[in-house]
Amino acid sequence: MSGVKIAIASDHAGFALKHFVRSWLEAAGHEVEDFGCRSPEPVDFTDYVYPAALAVSERRAERAVLVDGAGYPSAIVANLLPNVFAAVANDVVSAGFARTHSDTNVLCMGGKIIGEGTAGEVLAAWMNGKFLGGKYANRVEKLKALAARHRPSGASKPLPVLTVQDLRDAVARRQALLLDERTIITPSVRDLLF
Repeated sequence: MSGVKIAIASDHAGFALKHFVRSWLEAAGHEVEDFGCRSPEPVDFTDYVYPAALAVSERRAERAVLVDGAGYPSAIVANLLPNVFAAVANDVVSAGFARTHSDTNVLCMGGKIIGEGTAGEVLAAWMNGKFLGGKYANRVEKLKALAARHRPSGASKPLPVLTVQDLRDAVARRQALLLDERTIITPSVRDLLF
């Protein structure tokens, strides 16, 4: 697959593997936007995987790779968003099927489950897999129809979210944060502020 924009994110359990993922994707010619986390200090995965998955939902990134301890927590968050179809793949076969049979646009891996060797094989299978169409196209269309029925409309703008990284960026740039009553303040930010 030629270079595309990929959002990546992790929590502390996936921090080390995320660096491998970033290097692998960049070496393969992809543009990578890293949504954090920035250290192995304990964090809440939602604060980082949500903004990365949102980039795919809003079509600011074509795909995302999310790494937490097991993979499934990030998939739960990602699959809440419109236009996102996330799969957990900690093995090559699942990664290949996630692309060729299900046309997923978000890959979730477990930093406590696999190492760099397997992660490289999983990334290759998922990034290079081509959707087969045919009988699988009908199944994917059914998934999209279910998503349209039960997920928020892609036409409605998601509520703004304030993450720990947003706070850090504002402090580093010495900029004010503009919040309104619609802004979602993540639990990690609440822990810091209150």
